[in-house]
Amino acid sequence: MEVLVAGSHGQVGQHVTERLAESDHRVRGMVRDEAQRSDIADLGAEPVLADLTEDVTHAVEGCDAVIFAAGSGGDDVWGVDRDGAVNLVEAAEAEGADRFVMLSSINADSPDESPEELREYLEAKAEADEHLRESDLTYTIVRPGALTNEAGTGRIRTGADLDREGDEIPREDVAETLVTALPMESTHGRTFEVLSGDEPIESALADPLNEK
Repeated sequence: MEVLVAGSHGQVGQHVTERLAESDHRVRGMVRDEAQRSDIADLGAEPVLADLTEDVTHAVEGCDAVIFAAGSGGDDVWGVDRDGAVNLVEAAEAEGADRFVMLSSINADSPDESPEELREYLEAKAEADEHLRESDLTYTIVRPGALTNEAGTGRIRTGADLDREGDEIPREDVAETLVTALPMESTHGRTFEVLSGDEPIESALADPLNEK
């Protein structure tokens, strides 16, 4: 597949971009800063200059799939985390992409369970997720817990509403989850939480809601 990574220069996005570049997929890394283009090329991807708050049609043109790993870092949750995601969803639909994997957040549907400083961000993510679910795209929405920079273990646990005990997960494992989910039909139309666990990522994603 030809895959666009939004937020390819971010901490999760760089792991996603590098992992895709090592696969059989062709990958474009979307950045909004000209100075970041060389970093994306070094990861093995084709850099594409685009801003989520503006027209992103050219970034999606010819793509089969999108992985949304972008984030505002709290600076513009409505403009980037909600409206930027909506903008990219609509561009993907218009340009004929079919697959969309969204990096969301645990507690997006229950912001009151998180610290007050995170609540606007979670509300923005929830609205972006809902817009994706209402689109015609084949979607997967991945909601990790607190992100760490520890080395990935390749093992996770997934579900619709996980026990929050041990509510962390390395960014490397989140990235691997996003990339592994991309071709897996078992993740189509699914919204699920993900935390560190004991099950290999591909095995966990075979039944991400633990419905069996």
